[in-house]
Amino acid sequence: MTPVLFWALKFALLLLAVAMLCALARLLVGPSAQDRVMALDCLYINGMLMMLVLGIVYASNVYFEAAMLTALFGFVGSTAMAKFLLRGEVIE
Repeated sequence: MTPVLFWALKFALLLLAVAMLCALARLLVGPSAQDRVMALDCLYINGMLMMLVLGIVYASNVYFEAAMLTALFGFVGSTAMAKFLLRGEVIE
């Protein structure tokens, strides 16, 4: 791995960590439930991207599989939350 790529990936990890902190703050402070759902979506997407960057850094397939599972569970969770906020129940 070249030094430029190494430092670019480290910088990307730093920015993703900052984005996760901002999303966590919105999750805790958000005035409405919709803000909290969007912050949770942002949090899992940033976590998934962080796993992908770590997979590139360490050249490991495990991170890519974990990112795929995170995306799957995040999508299911977002869909369930949206349905709950819309109708008041998840399973009819």
